[in-house]
Amino acid sequence: MNKKIISENFNLSNYTTIKVGGIAEYFAEPRSIYEFFNLIKWSKSKNQTCQIIGAGSNLLINNIFIKGLVICTKKMKSFTIEPYSGVVEAEAGVMLPTLSNSLAKKGLQGGEWAIGIPGTLGGAIYMNAGTRDVSIAKNLISVKVINNKTLETLEIEKKDINFEYRFSSFQSNNLAIISAKLNFEPNSNIEKLIKTTKNNLKLKTETQPYHLPTFGSVFKNPKNHYAAKLIEDMGLKGFKIGGAEISTMHANFIINNSSASSKDIFELITVIQQKVLQKKGIYLQPEVRMIGFDYPN
Repeated sequence: MNKKIISENFNLSNYTTIKVGGIAEYFAEPRSIYEFFNLIKWSKSKNQTCQIIGAGSNLLINNIFIKGLVICTKKMKSFTIEPYSGVVEAEAGVMLPTLSNSLAKKGLQGGEWAIGIPGTLGGAIYMNAGTRDVSIAKNLISVKVINNKTLETLEIEKKDINFEYRFSSFQSNNLAIISAKLNFEPNSNIEKLIKTTKNNLKLKTETQPYHLPTFGSVFKNPKNHYAAKLIEDMGLKGFKIGGAEISTMHANFIINNSSASSKDIFELITVIQQKVLQKKGIYLQPEVRMIGFDYPN
């Protein structure tokens, strides 16, 4: 194993979009599937826990010492698009906006929704990311993974993966996503696709605190409800704990006003849950993945 790519006692706060995080005992950013595989192999040989993060857009990392290895996939960003068949092969670290723009320019329809999501493809599959109407699972053909226990490399067909609203079976198995194969609709009007993609981004920037340190949506929408509406009904827009604030623009967003600690953000999440549960009888389930907290993920 090339030890040069492993950093020790690494500050993770710049690796989350909300800009908080603890210190990883070991940290690495592989640039290839080969390096990624060897890092998982190294962590197994050393009996280290291994946690994988993407762009950190849906992630709250506690400001503590995080034992074991943290791997960030953001530098694994190769992808190929076959414009005639609509088949895309992409590594786990490919950013969704990059993919969305590239699909539109090649005349492939079906990825326009992903333009404003600051996450990686691997993270999107793990979370089954999407909008109100569509999720990444819709376009998936198969996913290449490493079994963290056996170090076996497998390709899993979509039909063998359990996808639900903001959930995939990758959240409860020992498989690390390496890359994926997807299918989009070819031969679409390029100008129209580019326009739709731009309009989708414009809508996001006008309705969400897009350029501030946030997670994106904090909570999943409960059945027949919108989390943002429930939070807004509690009068919580603009409510703060320390440097963490519920956005006045969109109530399902928490902003880090430059000084928020992970504790501030975690407490704010808890307060929202308690108030909505007390008044509406609805438990808001976080969409955000948490590392270093005693919280079920």
